[in-house]
Amino acid sequence: MNKYLIHSILFISSLSFSSCGKFYKLEKSTDWEVLYEAANKYYNEGEYNKAIILYDKVLPVIRGSEKAELADFNYAYSHFRTKRYIESAGYFNTFYQTYNRSPLAEEALFMNAYSLYQDSPDYNLDQKSSKDAVNAIQLFINRFPQSDSYERAMTMINDLQVRFEEKAYQEAMLYLRMTEGLFPGDFYRACIISFQNFAKNYPDSKYNEELAYKLVEVSLKYGANSAFDKKEDRLKDVAKFTDQFKRRYPDSKYTSSVENYFKKSEAELIAHAKVKKEFEERRAKAEEAAAAATVPETATSGPATNNN
Repeated sequence: MNKYLIHSILFISSLSFSSCGKFYKLEKSTDWEVLYEAANKYYNEGEYNKAIILYDKVLPVIRGSEKAELADFNYAYSHFRTKRYIESAGYFNTFYQTYNRSPLAEEALFMNAYSLYQDSPDYNLDQKSSKDAVNAIQLFINRFPQSDSYERAMTMINDLQVRFEEKAYQEAMLYLRMTEGLFPGDFYRACIISFQNFAKNYPDSKYNEELAYKLVEVSLKYGANSAFDKKEDRLKDVAKFTDQFKRRYPDSKYTSSVENYFKKSEAELIAHAKVKKEFEERRAKAEEAAAAATVPETATSGPATNNN
């Protein structure tokens, strides 16, 4: 058994060395026809890294010939199969731009979009590449609306939109968490704007009801913690957001909490109005006192007389 195992290892090793030696010779070859056939052979056998190396050598030589089209297509796919998605997206796009009348053009444009889609990150990371993927998918849909890959492309777009939505929701909640810190400052305002923008950008989101409820809560805190001259207007926003919430979500589980926030805002407004009235009364009295204390200068003696 041990002898059989040893012989097997030696046999496999000899094949491996033979294969490496053969490929090494191909790398040194200047016969582009041999390189072209070998590159295609490695590609068909799934040896994509070796195919890439040989295509790199042969493509500049055969550029413009009939053989270049298949080589360029396989070259792009070789990068895709080795998960080099950004590179494959670029090569598929170049193929489409170069051979837009080719029978392979439709697949190349789809694979450009699909490569970008594969490279797009999870929602918690920067979504620039995801936006590039959406643009590429939209371009494919516009160019080939009758394609067999149409439904697949739409599924990809929907998946990316979910990522954008989740990203926007997490950013909105981040602003909310910042309002709970020691220095909430303008985070109240940023939070309100973020919630409103989310509702505009994702009108059908499952998060809208929760964020509409949070909007009432944050607007109350924003108003209650505002400077005296801005407090009234900001507290009045609570009533506006409450009305919007109740119209959109009449049977919401948050209704009682929203009504409670509204009642608190009304109490804050009453207290603010009382302080404002007292302040205005004191100011009016101070102005009256200042006016009374100011006596206009009058003449205290008549004109001088001449005794001469």
